[in-house]
Amino acid sequence: MANIRVLIVDDHTLFRESLRSLLKAAGGIEIVGEAENGIEAVRKAVQLRPDVVLMDIAMPNLNGLQATRKIKRGNPSVKVLILTMYETEQYIIEMLRSGASGYILKRAAARELVSAIQAVSQGNAYLYPSVAKKVLNGYLEQIKAGEKEDDHERLSVRELDVLCLVAEGKTNKEIAKLLSISVHTVQTHRLNLMKKLKVHDRTQLVRYAIREGLIVP
Repeated sequence: MANIRVLIVDDHTLFRESLRSLLKAAGGIEIVGEAENGIEAVRKAVQLRPDVVLMDIAMPNLNGLQATRKIKRGNPSVKVLILTMYETEQYIIEMLRSGASGYILKRAAARELVSAIQAVSQGNAYLYPSVAKKVLNGYLEQIKAGEKEDDHERLSVRELDVLCLVAEGKTNKEIAKLLSISVHTVQTHRLNLMKKLKVHDRTQLVRYAIREGLIVP
């Protein structure tokens, strides 16, 4: 059986190196490349055509959500496995909606990570147990509350994109270029964000993004 070709995406060099060593030792997995941000991840996914992309969430330039969507749009056959320290319920849901095949936390044991890689490479879905429980509990709570949504859940995927880029300090012009939309559209999304989240300036947007685990402070 051929090795599973894996692209590692994380903005921490030491973590990538540790992950490379761990997966090599496991056997049956070939590390075809590494990327330290979302833009590089999208480019290398096209160049290297891995079977599985191990994707962090909070990264500069393009975060994991944005990069996953671009990778899946360019090559739907590539499987994306989210590997992160964050387990915010709505962000988990958005990542899965964007095409990720699985979600595992960095505190998982090595054997669990290998099992997750094997599962998604075979076309199966994988959710780390505590993540699966969180998603299920959230779903049940929504049913009890009559599907009442909180402020975060009312954000569209595009609004989440803009929120993360604003929180990273990008200007409207930079955001427009990264998302291939007009500056006017960016401004509209920012206004909608502040209205939905009941905040009044960029500082409050940044605090919200940090609190929800969308970016690393």
